[in-house]
Amino acid sequence: MLRKLTTRDAHALFPLLQDPNVFPYVRHKADTADAYTFVLKGLLDLEDEGAAYPRVILDERGCPIGMILLYDVMDGVGFLSTWIGKEFFGKGYNAPAKEAFFQELFVEYGIDTILVKINQQNTRSRKASAKMPYLTLADSAFKQNGKVYDLFSISAAHYFSHPASADALYQYENEGS
Repeated sequence: MLRKLTTRDAHALFPLLQDPNVFPYVRHKADTADAYTFVLKGLLDLEDEGAAYPRVILDERGCPIGMILLYDVMDGVGFLSTWIGKEFFGKGYNAPAKEAFFQELFVEYGIDTILVKINQQNTRSRKASAKMPYLTLADSAFKQNGKVYDLFSISAAHYFSHPASADALYQYENEGS
């Protein structure tokens, strides 16, 4: 489902992010696969500093299909970014990837709050966010770089107060037992 990012992922991920249905919503972009390798190296450097947590989303065969990332992490708070290749839209990969990632962030890394910034023009992300009961609207007119976003937050406490999240935590903590 998820694994840590490596620079070798650039050649599998780059063609997926180039799709015009995906590219506008990808935070870390590049014009070539080689340039994307350097972008990913930068994310890995940020992870070493605790300022970002990039993970690759995998299909059932273990092939990369997208990326999920917590970025601009400071004092236990960071922004979420997720993208999946167009051919994988609507196939049920997004929600389980987010659940696994949230578990990792809250449990292993002690993240307190995940901020979710959704471009008001991105209907796919807006629909996906409606399926997350632990998401709290923080600002419905957050402006950045001339764009308007809905800004949501997910606190660890609120996340784990939902029964499905608590069940997932139990499974997460008892893996391998």
